[in-house]
Amino acid sequence: MEADVQTPMERVERLYADLVLHYGEGDQREIRAAAKILLVALAKFREHGGPQWESLLDEYVNALKQDPARFERMLESNRATASDQLLA
Repeated sequence: MEADVQTPMERVERLYADLVLHYGEGDQREIRAAAKILLVALAKFREHGGPQWESLLDEYVNALKQDPARFERMLESNRATASDQLLA
């Protein structure tokens, strides 16, 4: 993989960093940046997730709340460079 080619996860993380910079020294800039990404993600879940979109969302939220180590593994797997390496 070329050095300038980023995985989708890396691109989202870059967007987050750019949004944080956009808010400058503003109050709660990290939360505000994360909220923007979350709002877009929720809209896309509803739009493209089919009738079971809420179940998939609940699965991710529950993993984060109940098994943070599993959630971290899911994040790490999404940094993969090939689609057959992805867990989520």
